[in-house]
Amino acid sequence: MHDLRTDEALMLAWRDGDVAAFEVLYQRWRGRLYRFIAHQARGAADELFQDVWLRVVGARGQYEVTAKFSTWLFRIAHNRLIDHYRSQGRNIVALFDNLDDDPDADPAAAMPAPAEETPAALLERKQTAGRILAALETLPAPQREAFLLAEESGMSLAEIAQATGVGPETAKSRLRYALRRLRQALGGRTERG
Repeated sequence: MHDLRTDEALMLAWRDGDVAAFEVLYQRWRGRLYRFIAHQARGAADELFQDVWLRVVGARGQYEVTAKFSTWLFRIAHNRLIDHYRSQGRNIVALFDNLDDDPDADPAAAMPAPAEETPAALLERKQTAGRILAALETLPAPQREAFLLAEESGMSLAEIAQATGVGPETAKSRLRYALRRLRQALGGRTERG
């Protein structure tokens, strides 16, 4: 059964002892959070993902609604990524301080595929996804983070700013530059903008 309560209400219910509320939250956010982390720290994604959820568990007793749950969750992820970068000796942290479906599915088992599901269309989508991932890798980390927060979590600019600890104009600039660079890398093809 799908729980229609807000994320914030679920977190409060879990804080107060409703274990099922956490399960719903985890199901809602695990994919988006994992993709966000994986695009930022590929080799350590599993460890960082688990660590973020452990921090959520650890903060459970003190949780108060001061922002959207997604903003709070991705702020924890942002902070954990910064800690990870520092521990790796990566010089990425300085950039953040700057204020300016199922792959195992068998399509042959179904009726004839619609045009968008033909082998040629699937191959083209896979190649496009590869180009997008490669273009995403070329973005400076703060721009990549802003783009992923907007795309993976659906956050607004104000929520991105809050989650990353920067001003709204900085978040806006990071997202704008990310979109411009992605457009250039993909030959002008992006859904946004």
